[in-house]
Amino acid sequence: MSLDVSLQTDPGVLSDDPMQEARRQVEICNACRYCEGFCAVFPAITREKVFADGDLTQLANLCHNCRGCYYACQYTAPHEFDLNLPRALASARAESWERLAWPGGLAKTFQAKGGALVAALVAGFAIMFAAIAALPGEGEGFYAWLSHSAMVAIFAPAFLLPLAALAVSLRRYWREVGGTWLTLADWREAVGSAGRLKNLSGGQGQGCNFEKAERFSDARRHVHQAVMYGFMLCFASTSVATLLHYVAGMEAPYGLFSLPKLLGVPGGLLLVVGCAGMIALKGKADPDLGTPGRASGERAFIWLLGFVGLSGLVLYAVRGTGLTGPLLALHLGSVLTFFLLTPYSKMAHGFYRFTALLREAQEKRLRAKG
Repeated sequence: MSLDVSLQTDPGVLSDDPMQEARRQVEICNACRYCEGFCAVFPAITREKVFADGDLTQLANLCHNCRGCYYACQYTAPHEFDLNLPRALASARAESWERLAWPGGLAKTFQAKGGALVAALVAGFAIMFAAIAALPGEGEGFYAWLSHSAMVAIFAPAFLLPLAALAVSLRRYWREVGGTWLTLADWREAVGSAGRLKNLSGGQGQGCNFEKAERFSDARRHVHQAVMYGFMLCFASTSVATLLHYVAGMEAPYGLFSLPKLLGVPGGLLLVVGCAGMIALKGKADPDLGTPGRASGERAFIWLLGFVGLSGLVLYAVRGTGLTGPLLALHLGSVLTFFLLTPYSKMAHGFYRFTALLREAQEKRLRAKG
């Protein structure tokens, strides 16, 4: 197949600027259209003729890096066009997270030095919690080591302030991509797509090419689902425990067959399994199709999230022994680190991608109406 339309940029000239390079490759894809049925990115590409920066930001965050387009492409190296759309969109996606993050600069720092930053914060916060735990407690279970009032004073701001920072970042994203008022139908379509992780199968239901190159696999979708639903179960466990404490007057500790534990224990297991699976799959995947220069931040996020789940499970298993105090300090240190880094780690990508799915659902609805 040959390209028979004029491109806005020289198709053979690679750019060091992530957005410009994404524009070059997207324009070639728009002219070729061989991958039109692959995933949500390609129908979105074909709706445009000229791509503004906001269009590229939307396409980059709509991409789930399944890599099917790369292995189907006839214009990859050694062709002079040297297309690598998964890498180009991953670069533009990371650039958008770092540029739109608030306060600025923190996301870029984490992506470049994530491993060292996570290790330092977890260790520092663990020492802080160990010092607090040395003071007399005021309750049973973990509250004998760290009072409920101290936990609320530390974790309430650590949860709410990152959410506020994310809200500012997503508002910036929404304005950049041209988002308007949403309908219930937009939300329903985006939630359905996110819940099934539809685009991790290339949108065609045959699997992802992430770790097996030309062969298809659903492994990446499964480990992402384990992490996503594990996190949601853990969050639901914490939310239920909060309601039991403040509304029903039922204070912790809770038994194994209580609702917080029935939600939290499976959630922790799913987190550990999902994160271990992600690490294994990343070891098999071609690094040249991912985000350049962000490996430290990506690995640090997965290890941190997996450690939060694992330390929570171990802490529950050793409750009441001499290991409770040190493990509680380490677990709370990792949880606090996770919360504070959420707007700047790869955890933010879930929020951006869901917002991109909302924008895509909205765009399809508006174009259908004419």
